[in-house]
Amino acid sequence: MRVLPHVLAAPKDGAAISHLCLRPERNTRAFVEAVRLTKAEGIPGERWLTQPWLRAQNGDPHPGIQVCIIPKRVLDLVWSPEGDALHPGDTFAADIDMSEENLPVGQLLSVGGAVLRVSEVFNDACVKWKARYGPAAYNWVRNPDHRVHRLRGILCSVEIDGVIRTGDLLRKVSQP
Repeated sequence: MRVLPHVLAAPKDGAAISHLCLRPERNTRAFVEAVRLTKAEGIPGERWLTQPWLRAQNGDPHPGIQVCIIPKRVLDLVWSPEGDALHPGDTFAADIDMSEENLPVGQLLSVGGAVLRVSEVFNDACVKWKARYGPAAYNWVRNPDHRVHRLRGILCSVEIDGVIRTGDLLRKVSQP
């Protein structure tokens, strides 16, 4: 797609978050101004604790899928609040470069009062993405040449509990 250069030109750090979304039940979305994140529960009231799509070897919900962040430039390409398509369900959007180079696995991110860690779990878009946004969008985010860009976004664990709000800045945390 010709939009790839625009998506890849996203800022490297300090992106305001938007479209805070809760998923209390399957195919249900609630847009809110603030979300509480906890290491123990992920996002209290969401399905992660009771119906995760990925579990750790011990059977617990995989901590690396507690928070989903979608690149705002990709979200703007596939979804509109005025449209008929269901929001993809990511916790929030941020206009930030989500490439492996910019946000490697293990990178800490601060947002509001919380700290997140970029997970090793890769978000490659599920079949619902294809059904909602079409085969072209699905194939574009899953293109093997685009894998390093993480066009579908990143998955994170909660490292420090906190509240996040629309407009909070997502920032990389320097690591020793």
